[in-house]
Amino acid sequence: MKNLCGKTVKRENAYEVWESFSGDWKWYVLKKYSAKDDKPFARWFCEVTSPFTPSGELGDVYVSEIKANAHKVA
Repeated sequence: MKNLCGKTVKRENAYEVWESFSGDWKWYVLKKYSAKDDKPFARWFCEVTSPFTPSGELGDVYVSEIKANAHKVA
């Protein structure tokens, strides 16, 4: 299976956007390292906004961590 989200994009063109259940954290998915998100240690490269970093911070995040704490909004 080809990874259609393997190219890094800018925040405005994020592949997906996830928001925490409380609404104060957002994950903008900028790249997916694997086409299969259900692998135990699957990672996404994201720009994350939170009360601590309102302008956003870049880094890798485990997919399972996002899905356990957020819902997909876009």
